[in-house]
Amino acid sequence: MLRFTKMNGAGNDFILIDNRVGDVRLDRSQIAHLCDRHRGIGADGILLLEKPTNRADFRMRYFNADGGEAEMCGNGARCFARFANKIAAAKEKISFETQAGVISAELKGDLVTLQMTEPNDLQLNVKLPVAAENKTVHFINSGVPHVVIPVPKIDDVDVRCEGAAIRYHKMFSPNGANANFIEKRGSNKIAIRTYERGVEDETLACGTGIVASALIFAAIENTNGPFSVIARGGDELQVGFEKKEEQFRNVTLTGPAEFVFEGTIEI
Repeated sequence: MLRFTKMNGAGNDFILIDNRVGDVRLDRSQIAHLCDRHRGIGADGILLLEKPTNRADFRMRYFNADGGEAEMCGNGARCFARFANKIAAAKEKISFETQAGVISAELKGDLVTLQMTEPNDLQLNVKLPVAAENKTVHFINSGVPHVVIPVPKIDDVDVRCEGAAIRYHKMFSPNGANANFIEKRGSNKIAIRTYERGVEDETLACGTGIVASALIFAAIENTNGPFSVIARGGDELQVGFEKKEEQFRNVTLTGPAEFVFEGTIEI
């Protein structure tokens, strides 16, 4: 029997498991089953809270709904911080290891502010042949790789179809990239829809995608933050950063992290 907590960050939902003892070892099929919305608990991914291997307070391991382990998850990291605070008596300021580096978090009620790792590999105005069209896209790694595409109206985008074509494009092989479509809503506000690799569908929010999209928007609009980003689920998150030419430093993501329910399930 596996004990779990269900949480969501801006609608991006997760199964959280305390694995500080180290006895939870899930294979890909078990993870996929647990994340199945018809036969399991249902989630976009699974987060394991473990003992750290370096100077951080905890270690966060993140697995997508398809069972594959990913480097980082922004919405999941906010949930992880509140989970650690609840079950491990973590302080309001904590740090935890991820495959993308050490992340720090500060809890402020239901809101959590993450100090993100520094983004890298910024590429603007990349020509990407998709079907019979040459799309102009932008790329940045905000912990995981993200393609960002500005569009006039995000409601008109077939995110599942167009997102999958970008996610599996040979330019981003073998690991693939997430696909984000953004619409300008003001000088410092955008709306976003994201196709997430590993989930292989549109999600209600993607934390690293929100960060990536805000940074790309700042780069192509030549403006400074902070930015408000409206996720597909309706929540509005805040992205802060310091921008010098095409370099971004001190990147933060602030948004909600909510407990949904607890339970046990047989695996």
